[in-house]
Amino acid sequence: MNVALSSASARPKYTLSSSSSSNLKSNSKYRPAVILPGLGNNSGDYKKLEATLNDKYGVSTFVADVSRLDWLRNAAGLVDPNYWRGTLQPTPVLQWYLNRVHDAVQKAEEEQVSLIGHSAGGWLGRLYIQQYGSSHVSLLLSLGTPHLPPPKADGVFDQTRGLLRYVHQHCPPPVYTPHLKYVCIAGRYIQGAPLFAKSIPDDEEYEAAAASILNTTTTTAPITTSPPISTITLRARFVGQGYKQVCGKADVWGDGIVPEASAHLEGALNISLDGVYHSPVGSDDVLRPWYGSPAVLEQWVEHLLN
Repeated sequence: MNVALSSASARPKYTLSSSSSSNLKSNSKYRPAVILPGLGNNSGDYKKLEATLNDKYGVSTFVADVSRLDWLRNAAGLVDPNYWRGTLQPTPVLQWYLNRVHDAVQKAEEEQVSLIGHSAGGWLGRLYIQQYGSSHVSLLLSLGTPHLPPPKADGVFDQTRGLLRYVHQHCPPPVYTPHLKYVCIAGRYIQGAPLFAKSIPDDEEYEAAAASILNTTTTTAPITTSPPISTITLRARFVGQGYKQVCGKADVWGDGIVPEASAHLEGALNISLDGVYHSPVGSDDVLRPWYGSPAVLEQWVEHLLN
């Protein structure tokens, strides 16, 4: 049974402003796109992606207005006992972010938009759809989003303090349909490695979900970039510790931050891209391309143009 956000009934569903409804944009044949920044990122990190979508592909693109300091607002959750119990809920701690997304959607001034969620922006996009409805959203495309809640296991700390588990349990299921498409893109940039010994024991619930997704719906699409890093190095061990906090295992492939299996959702169109790094910060279009680099963008932009 899905449970709506506690303030959902008080929040307005999506409606065009009076000026927008009478004067819809017609300078592009494609629906506009709204980029949802990832945790710790700001709007400026996506300016190049925004410009490429606008200028090269003709997709009117808007970025939700988020600064790095804005993320400090999430510290409000520290006073909620649910934070310490790991059962934190999205409202009110994330309401500021959802409001910014809605402001960007309103700027698009169209009846249908595509949401592009990078990293945490992907699962925050699911929360946005839950709160504002899906009638005005045609596509939710996630880039390196940790969709699956981390397993309950020794040595794993849920960095979302229960938020991801809430999304997984209460948000509408991601079903790829003609009216609303869910596309989840994962990167395979580096394989992690255990720090000293084997990874921690598998969490049955997490393993079942990940195996179901990877075995049935994943398409791997290589791109012309540097090959994935597979050598067990100090860096691989360091990255593996990050992977373990997300999926419970260190020796898995991922984009350097989010494991491949965690970035996919059952019911969505799932795609894996070799050689793709997680973040625009620290990326390089040639040696360390991220999801928004030109060569990588070519692999998924078709979903915005359909």
